[in-house]
Amino acid sequence: MTAPALNLWLGQTAHARYVPFERRFAYKLALIDIDIDRLDEAGAQSALFAVDAPGLFSFHRRDHGARADVPLRRWAEETLASAGVYLAGGAIRLVTFPRHMFYKFAPISLWYGYGPDGALRGIIYEVNNTFGETHSYVAAVTSDRSQHEAGKAFHVSPFFDVTGAYRFTLRAPSDRLGVVVESLKDGQRLHMANITARRRPATTSAFLRIALTAPFSTLGVALAIHWQAAKIWLRGAKYRSKPAPPEPCATIAVESKRDIPHVEKDAA
Repeated sequence: MTAPALNLWLGQTAHARYVPFERRFAYKLALIDIDIDRLDEAGAQSALFAVDAPGLFSFHRRDHGARADVPLRRWAEETLASAGVYLAGGAIRLVTFPRHMFYKFAPISLWYGYGPDGALRGIIYEVNNTFGETHSYVAAVTSDRSQHEAGKAFHVSPFFDVTGAYRFTLRAPSDRLGVVVESLKDGQRLHMANITARRRPATTSAFLRIALTAPFSTLGVALAIHWQAAKIWLRGAKYRSKPAPPEPCATIAVESKRDIPHVEKDAA
């Protein structure tokens, strides 16, 4: 059975900072899950969702990938190929925050690349910072639950240096979505963020419910990031200036040889 061109993931993200002091917070989120080859079909699923057009909720091609007139599939296939991943025409689904009216900010977007048999072959973690910059971490996927590590190459938080590594723990999506991103340095875990969510149909009533119960669902992500940063700064965390963004625009993550930890309850 072919999956719908557009789905919703409703859940939460939780963050934990471990140094120089411990701090935790969580907030609800609503994500879209879109087949990048069936955008017209996705745009017709709900009167409250549009593709490359104004809408209460929408998806714009230029918010992702090359941020230019480059087809999303071509960008994704070339990025996956840099990690030795070839889809042979299989589906690519992008899980991200929707544009809500005039605003779009996605701290992380997940590109799931599948083979013709429907098996997950590769993942692109597309990361954005609040300075309007983007970088991707890309990896081959060999099992339904996998773990990858990559050297940190991109400035995200003004309270951490661009040193150390990221560890990504990923569950292949089914009815649940689970992703964990840990920041590591010298064998110490500095920060952890996870996304846990459940799949829901992308109906007009579902979009209306999000608009009524979480009217700042996308803008609120950026506001929450700045609010938490202010709290951390007031507690004495050292501020670090932003370096120039890296070249190239993608970093290859390799499969971790360690046992996959149970990082947080229901994290992945």
